Amino acid sequence: MQRRELLKAAAAAAALTLMPREARAAWTKALADAAPTALPSAAQPALLTASQRTTLAALADAIIPRTDTPSATDVGVLAWIDVIAMDYYTDTDRRALTTGLDAIDAQARAIAGQPFAAISGDTLTLVMNALDTPYDRNAPAARGYSRVKGLVIHGYFTSERVQRDVLKTEIMPGRFDGAADMPARNGGRDE
Repeated sequence: MQRRELLKAAAAAAALTLMPREARAAWTKALADAAPTALPSAAQPALLTASQRTTLAALADAIIPRTDTPSATDVGVLAWIDVIAMDYYTDTDRRALTTGLDAIDAQARAIAGQPFAAISGDTLTLVMNALDTPYDRNAPAARGYSRVKGLVIHGYFTSERVQRDVLKTEIMPGRFDGAADMPARNGGRDE
């Protein structure tokens, strides 16, 4: 193994150990909920409306689109965000997420005359630039975009698929060889 590869693997392993427990727990739950045999929980109400969910999906894929790597929705970021919002957010944080998504959609309608999920190309670039570099950082759309962008990026890079297939993270690089030759410490002399 080359020194550079070893350092890269060590850094990836360190990053995984520093990953918040909530991210791992949320991914575990999101994957369990997405399993074909898992039944939807009637006890857990839906946080997002259908319109907000559509906006979130379009926004997530605008932040991390599909290229030669999977998009944010391809790796299941929406399910992860659901778990984070329902299990770890306070009511105030949940309200901020939903009002932020509504404000993002309203800003897209004001700029492009269409809902966020319906825009593409140059118009999408225009709306994304307006969200990312607002005149007022305290504007609801700017705060909502900042929150969603953080969730999408965090969820994407902590997903198993991205860790394994994109980042090529190896927790234990190489292989274990218990019978490896060890050089003598004293230059080969017996003491």
